[in-house]
Amino acid sequence: MIYITRRERFNAAHKLHREDWSLEQNEAVFGNCSNPNWHGHNYDLYVTVKGDINPTTGFVIDLKDMKDIIVTHITSKLDHRNINLDVDFMQGKMASTEIIAIEIFKILAPLFEAHQVTLHAIRLHETENNYVEYFGD
Repeated sequence: MIYITRRERFNAAHKLHREDWSLEQNEAVFGNCSNPNWHGHNYDLYVTVKGDINPTTGFVIDLKDMKDIIVTHITSKLDHRNINLDVDFMQGKMASTEIIAIEIFKILAPLFEAHQVTLHAIRLHETENNYVEYFGD
């Protein structure tokens, strides 16, 4: 078993808030991240898959295929978008880095399975100091 990781980047806006809370309550819990006028990040997304090396190609997965899957199903939907308003797979969900990573995992896992590899982890950097890692349920 070998692991391979692809990094992609995207820029997106979001805010952390609950519709059922007052402005004051949202600010108390989420601080500046609840700004009614949104805020943005330059995200780094690391997608790690694992599998056996194909003896014919020497690859676990062709990195062009890996890139195409990530760009088509994830970054093209997130890049230069408002996560709360524009991203179909985030509708009705809290736009925290944790939830975004989980939703990305849910989308990508079956797509990689179709390429005979297993999605091992999603690592999503919101800032240079803060990131989450998700390894599935």
